[in-house]
Amino acid sequence: MSQKIILASGNAGKLREFQQLLADCGFDVIPQSAYQIDNADETGLTFVENAIIKARHACQHTGLPAIADDSGLEVDALNGRPGIYSARYAGTQASDSANNTKLLQELNDVMEDQRTARYHCVLAFMWHAEDPTPILCHGVWEGRILSTPRGEGGFGYDPLFFVPTHNCAAAELDKAEKNRISHRGIAMAQLLATLKAR
Repeated sequence: MSQKIILASGNAGKLREFQQLLADCGFDVIPQSAYQIDNADETGLTFVENAIIKARHACQHTGLPAIADDSGLEVDALNGRPGIYSARYAGTQASDSANNTKLLQELNDVMEDQRTARYHCVLAFMWHAEDPTPILCHGVWEGRILSTPRGEGGFGYDPLFFVPTHNCAAAELDKAEKNRISHRGIAMAQLLATLKAR
């Protein structure tokens, strides 16, 4: 019988990805929305803190193990912004388009070779709300910020995130390839290896 795990997210794309990847480990991933759980208040100052806050919140409300991810974009020329505020960079209910527009405005006078950036993803896995040693996995994806959007795929800052290894924007990548090489893909591979070894 498979072990139920709560995904501390309502994102349907993330849910599918986690369900596919963790099925091989004997886990049945269920979204927190199935338990009518509201999103946790992300009061942390780092990706690690926010991932733990979200995972603990889901554990507390369900009594089940939980997994949470906190991710975002770090731009060197902006001293690491938007960082943990990536999803709400242009405001609390900001669209991807509004966030991308703000990022381009802030980088307006920055030369192309100074637009280095990276995506971060931190995954936190907790067996229960009092788990003193959550499993933490951190994936990093290096790139730089384009001056104009490219591609139709992905989400967030993907149309502006240039991937040097593939000479294209993240939004131009095939979905399977993106999942393999992205910050989330790297963190997921770490988590998978850890859980399979338990």
